[in-house]
Amino acid sequence: MTTIYLVRHAHSTYSTDERNRPLSARGKQDAEALVPLFQGVPIDQIYASSYKRARETVEPLAKNRELMIKEQDAFAERMLAPGALPNFQEAVRFVWEHPDENPYGGESNQLATQRVVASTMELLRTHQEDVLVIGTHGNIMALLMQHFDAQHDYAFWQTLPMPAVYRLDFEGERYIGSRQVTR
Repeated sequence: MTTIYLVRHAHSTYSTDERNRPLSARGKQDAEALVPLFQGVPIDQIYASSYKRARETVEPLAKNRELMIKEQDAFAERMLAPGALPNFQEAVRFVWEHPDENPYGGESNQLATQRVVASTMELLRTHQEDVLVIGTHGNIMALLMQHFDAQHDYAFWQTLPMPAVYRLDFEGERYIGSRQVTR
């Protein structure tokens, strides 16, 4: 069995520089609090989105386990629009309701799902029987989980805290199930 722990990044300080947005003071505390959550879990590899807030969320765990974080662009946040949107929530709801469309000039749910599923399947092929931790973002996390189980939809995305940790289990490339991991 291969296990993937998806970790949605902790709270970040707002910035227009999406890629380099750091964790807030609260986010840093929450990232540190993930270390005891994984006590007793044998982690083989840690991956993260190339975005700073996702990396910073799994950094304390990586340091604790003396593991390097491997960046994976496929787990980066979906670009909803090339600039600021007047109503972010409305735009997110629209792309969830119309998965193959994005009138805001960014990535559709369908394209984002294809990106993250392809990378996940590759990880499952190359890390059979391993335990992986992946630092990622709320939309990408929910889209990946929805690919395997339809209950992870827009309403699910809306309830995801920062950080959020979900465990997904696979037998080879076959999805077995998931569960929320709580502190």
